[in-house]
Amino acid sequence: MKTNLILIVEDDGNDVLLIKRAFKKAQTINPLEVVTDGEEAINYLKGEGKYTDRIQYPIPILILLDLKLPLKSGFEVLEWLKKQEGLKRIPVVILTSSSESRDINRAYDLGANTYLTKPVYFADLIEMFKTIDIYWLILSEKPEV
Repeated sequence: MKTNLILIVEDDGNDVLLIKRAFKKAQTINPLEVVTDGEEAINYLKGEGKYTDRIQYPIPILILLDLKLPLKSGFEVLEWLKKQEGLKRIPVVILTSSSESRDINRAYDLGANTYLTKPVYFADLIEMFKTIDIYWLILSEKPEV
């Protein structure tokens, strides 16, 4: 059973590979699950379609969410998530390439817990995930979902 799972919502295969490698280098022990578009993210969180088995696809303890996604944007996923009684307390870290203030403000208005811009250098990505691991996965108190 996968416990303490991190759900990565990212459509760029290269970014997924880098994120997985960076988590490994950061020595994060949490299992990772990747979905590649906004609709798939919502299906995962609803437990619908291929995600009905909650032992294989448990509710994540943290979501890393890109904003620019096919089918449904990260904003749409975030807005949907924060309206779901049983899911709205899952911490959401926006991890995107956009540093535009309107995107940052909109993400926070919709309930994002933090907003991070994807770093250019791999070493910086590793350090970012070490910080995420320490803060979001170790130090912060977890809400009941």
